[in-house]
Amino acid sequence: MRLARYGNRSGAKLPCILDNDGVARDASSIARDFSPRTLSEDLLDRLRDTDPASLPVADIEGKRLAPPVAQPFNIWCIGLNYSDHAAEAGLPVPDEPILFNKSTATYCGANDDILYSPKMTKLDWEVELGIVIGKPALNISKSEAMEHVAGFVLVNDLSERAWQMERAGQWVKGKSFPNFCPTGPVLVTPDEIGDVQALNMWLDVNGKRMQSGNTGTMIFDVATIVSYMSEFTRLEPGDLICTGTPPGVGAGMKPPVWLKQGDTVSLGIDGLGEQTQIVVAL
Repeated sequence: MRLARYGNRSGAKLPCILDNDGVARDASSIARDFSPRTLSEDLLDRLRDTDPASLPVADIEGKRLAPPVAQPFNIWCIGLNYSDHAAEAGLPVPDEPILFNKSTATYCGANDDILYSPKMTKLDWEVELGIVIGKPALNISKSEAMEHVAGFVLVNDLSERAWQMERAGQWVKGKSFPNFCPTGPVLVTPDEIGDVQALNMWLDVNGKRMQSGNTGTMIFDVATIVSYMSEFTRLEPGDLICTGTPPGVGAGMKPPVWLKQGDTVSLGIDGLGEQTQIVVAL
């Protein structure tokens, strides 16, 4: 099952199910929205039991593609979670997942602009697999973890490296600028994605391939991440977990390469769709 939402940043969004032909079907008769307050096992079951062809074709002409779930209460991130990216960064493979947060104000649509502040000097990209939590998780086992996952999304975990690494070493500073978390285009449920630990991923800047990777090189897999995090916090429906990036980030190049105004960033993951963003002046 593939879920999407359409609408401007302010105002109501139109929740949709994509049918087998990729046509958006209006699901507002089932849910007023896909959000942290509505996302649940019951809602997902009702959506799954609905034949998309029985729903009207959604009127999305000219409408913005919004994130597939409304703004989460929490955005969590896993650092250095790809063995080849850790090697690129010259850092040891972590013994346990490295956890940090992004402000929820970073959350935006898949094709929304990347905002460039005049105070930025080292703006970087990161294609990532995102986990969306479907029901609360606290102290759950690895074998239970996938029961708490609503689905998966494509994420660009944007970073201002100077703020992240050179301003007292607090990663959240470099991760929390508005529009630093383009998410979507769709939420794909686990039953449709197949083996989530075997997905190819890529990212281009101005048409040049920068990142190529596969979720199979994740140090900590999806089930491990969800179970591990639930030891320290209660994961809530709608929470987004960004699971790390493969090699090819700008900071890892010799010399480093940074995004600038006018650049176009395109990225994708097998089965989760693609994004395209343009870097624009704030």
